[in-house]
Amino acid sequence: MTGNEIFGPFLAMMLLTAIVWVVLYYRRLSFIFANRIRSQDLTTPEKGAAIIPEEINWPSYNFRNLFELPVLFYALCLYLYAVGSVDSVFVASAWAYVALRAAHSLVHSTFNIVKLRFMVYMLSSLVLWFMLIRASLQYFGAAFDGT
Repeated sequence: MTGNEIFGPFLAMMLLTAIVWVVLYYRRLSFIFANRIRSQDLTTPEKGAAIIPEEINWPSYNFRNLFELPVLFYALCLYLYAVGSVDSVFVASAWAYVALRAAHSLVHSTFNIVKLRFMVYMLSSLVLWFMLIRASLQYFGAAFDGT
């Protein structure tokens, strides 16, 4: 394994973020234009939330969420590549993480069933924590072994 394989899920996660960004602006701007809302009526997030229905803003909430735990995912992928620790378990886990985050984004941005959204979020988080703990054990294990 060359290590480059980790960049597939790394880039897929970035593409997911870009797709959610497009969806959020499409939904929001469609609503604003269809309802002839003046831009000056949207000067703060609070004013926008008072005018724009919650379901129109769901992709926006998901977009913000994609800059929380996924930041650790990006850093971990870069770390794994830099230290040469990329293996098939990390790559499979990274793809699982991206798939679960995509499912989370789909639920969060569309029908938004909170229990389902939370379950998918929790599963994705557990995959990320698994990757982080495994990388940490490898690093600290090597440090204690003197290798």
